[in-house]
Amino acid sequence: MIDKTLVQNLIRAQFPKWKDLPIKPIAKSGSDNKTFHLGTEMLVRLPSAADYAQQVEKEQKWLPILAPLLPLSIPEPIAMGKPSEKFPWKWSIYKYLEGQTAASTHIPNMNEFARTLAQFLTVLEDIKVKDLPKPGPHNFYRGGELATYDKETREAISILKDQINAHLATEVWETALTTSWKNPPVPIHGDLSAGNLLMNEGRLSAVIDFGMLGEGDPACDLAIAWTLLDTDSRKIFKETLSLDKDTWARGRAWVLWKSLIVAAGLIHTNSVETKYAWPSIDATLADYKKEL
Repeated sequence: MIDKTLVQNLIRAQFPKWKDLPIKPIAKSGSDNKTFHLGTEMLVRLPSAADYAQQVEKEQKWLPILAPLLPLSIPEPIAMGKPSEKFPWKWSIYKYLEGQTAASTHIPNMNEFARTLAQFLTVLEDIKVKDLPKPGPHNFYRGGELATYDKETREAISILKDQINAHLATEVWETALTTSWKNPPVPIHGDLSAGNLLMNEGRLSAVIDFGMLGEGDPACDLAIAWTLLDTDSRKIFKETLSLDKDTWARGRAWVLWKSLIVAAGLIHTNSVETKYAWPSIDATLADYKKEL
């Protein structure tokens, strides 16, 4: 069990200089990792399962490289904990970033938010670095081929056939499957959700949780267009990014896949993804119909 007592024991054993700092779980921790305040200036982040443990070293390596190249703040690793008898995987200590997630606070200017986020993605995709991980188990194939999730998507559509327009959902999915990213792979965040975007003083200030980081097709980073943005801000997001129609089709399919499997109960996930699942299905289908 990942709780305050475990974190206290890990800190005492591996980072005794911080053993007297108070430890407190953050209000809304994700499902992939459990996060705790360590004093007022640090966070402790522990993977919740083996599937997420391999992301620790990836973030430790790449976040310091990417940080000075990006226009918004991203997490800054301070130390990496080792596996022990009390906890079987590596874990991280990060500098605390001020702000509230876009999922938990009001966004006063959605158009500005969309433009700022699109500008961040444009810069991220233009970064030239070697040896970023390719799509695979470490990031659940984000940036890779949609076909990886074909069986799962069709199963979800079948389960929900009496609650959604199954024919249209299938058409959205199959249209995207006929396309592919034909350019060189680009850096991707891989999990650009409302819970991973921090707001400070009414503005988007930071992008967090780079556990799905890799390189490949940027379509997977477009999901936020249908999970959070409204019609006007989605238009600004699209115009600022200037990606081709096929990439947007795959982006729509990525978010449809995730929303469908959450709504169908095929996976257990966090409250943020559950909250956005049904509205996202509606948004992707309505957006697709506009383009017909």
